Amino acid sequence: MSQGEVLDFSRQALWTACLVGMPILVLSLVIGVAVSIFQAMTQIQEATLSFVPKILVIVLGFVVLGPWMLATLVRFTADVFRNLPNMIR
Repeated sequence: MSQGEVLDFSRQALWTACLVGMPILVLSLVIGVAVSIFQAMTQIQEATLSFVPKILVIVLGFVVLGPWMLATLVRFTADVFRNLPNMIR
């Protein structure tokens, strides 16, 4: 493999990882900020109040976005296996 092919493969792998991970991270960020604002307004400083909603939203996000995430990873993996003979030569 040439240096350009390695860089292209690395770029594609990082882009796929960001694409798959970003929706869950954004959901977690939005819920964390919303709960923090709620805690600041009500002056409730309970640790589980920020933990439980995040877990619930993340699980819901995986349920809703899971098939898309899996399809994206399967497509990337199939592309890697399809191009494996070109990478080994």
